Amino acid sequence: MARAVWSGSISFGLISVPVRLFVAARYSHIAFHEIHRTCGTRIHHQLYCPYDEQVVPRNEIALGYELDKEKYVLVEPAELKKMQPASSSVAEIVQFVEIDEVDPIYFETSYLSMPEEAGGKAYALLVKTMEQMQSGAIAKITLHQRERPVLVRPYNDGLIFHTLYYPSEIHVERNFGQNTGKGLTKEEIRLGEQFARGLLKPFRPSEFHDEYRARVEQLIESKSKGSTAPKQEKAKRLAPVVDLMSALKESLAKNSTLPAKAKQPKLKKTA
Repeated sequence: MARAVWSGSISFGLISVPVRLFVAARYSHIAFHEIHRTCGTRIHHQLYCPYDEQVVPRNEIALGYELDKEKYVLVEPAELKKMQPASSSVAEIVQFVEIDEVDPIYFETSYLSMPEEAGGKAYALLVKTMEQMQSGAIAKITLHQRERPVLVRPYNDGLIFHTLYYPSEIHVERNFGQNTGKGLTKEEIRLGEQFARGLLKPFRPSEFHDEYRARVEQLIESKSKGSTAPKQEKAKRLAPVVDLMSALKESLAKNSTLPAKAKQPKLKKTA
């Protein structure tokens, strides 16, 4: 079993459910090392102090908060540990919510919760309660010295935790969304919806694959055997749409998955 990233209790009124959290999803990628091109040796990165002009061992590294340029307050890890709130060991449920009320933009990381043997029945009660209510719960936990709000929800007969960003961490660019709908005709909107409905189908994660990773693996295999790197198709550059109506009509005509009526819609004449 993987290593737990947090262990503590879910607090639900006077009920305490001891659990451990495990990372539910992890970014996967092909790892490369930095190599000295001339000799093929792996490069080592060292901690260097420009003031003393020497390499510094890790046991001499401290944490510092910058007050001003080159002026720091040193903080010891033991001091930070004393600052940890109650949520470092207890995730107290403060409210229940409808899950679709929580916008996915707030989701950060997902964790599977596993109950300890002593909390199995109480854990099952929480799962069934949320399933019956079709709801989730909001709590707080401290992970990696950061206190985060979490959404707890039922998932595959268990409970999954989603750490949430704070509103101050959500960044929206100025003027975002202000131009939506300007200049569109009803006919353009109807055709856009018609094309989209032709592509509407259930979401099946197993249908999606990392094509870039597969190509990189193929490149590595070819080079390790001394073969020529495989040729890859160049990505097509799409020009900006000038005539939206014509582009919509052409898209409908080319999409073989759409019903016959959708391919050749009866269009109103436009001036």
